[in-house]
Amino acid sequence: MNLYLRLLWTVLRSRRLPRLQPGQTLRRSLCVLPNDIDVNGHMKTGRYLTVIDLMLVEYFVRIGFAAVMLEEGLAPDGRRLLHHLPPRPETAAALHAALPPRCCDERWNYMRFEFLDGEQVCAAGYMKGAALARSGLVANSESYAALGQPVFAPELPQPVRHWLDA
Repeated sequence: MNLYLRLLWTVLRSRRLPRLQPGQTLRRSLCVLPNDIDVNGHMKTGRYLTVIDLMLVEYFVRIGFAAVMLEEGLAPDGRRLLHHLPPRPETAAALHAALPPRCCDERWNYMRFEFLDGEQVCAAGYMKGAALARSGLVANSESYAALGQPVFAPELPQPVRHWLDA
């Protein structure tokens, strides 16, 4: 499916799904399509990142942050760290993504994601994201306040600390 169609479908579907609270895990079942596969029979690394971005769009819509970003004129800014093993073509895969409320610092929020093929992890990684205004990154105290949520003390998982130290 064309990526613009996937984006439109994601936004429309997300608006009809129940609202999530920041920190809840978002799960989605996916199917690896033939156009997701490279010449070696592996899912393309870029496709993993695209699917993660689509999941973030759904997550932002369902927690209400997409509406806040539109109202405030903000844009998302993010970085991803990915490690993957190839799922079999045409395999159903489940994506788990969570933004634990405690996993943030002054400006960045950290999320872990996993692609699963049954019980086997095919890809896993972390991403960090923040709201971006014309003046720069928006403090989490402002972002969470706009959502009516408290900011939790930063307690970053060890892999995230290693990533930030590198």
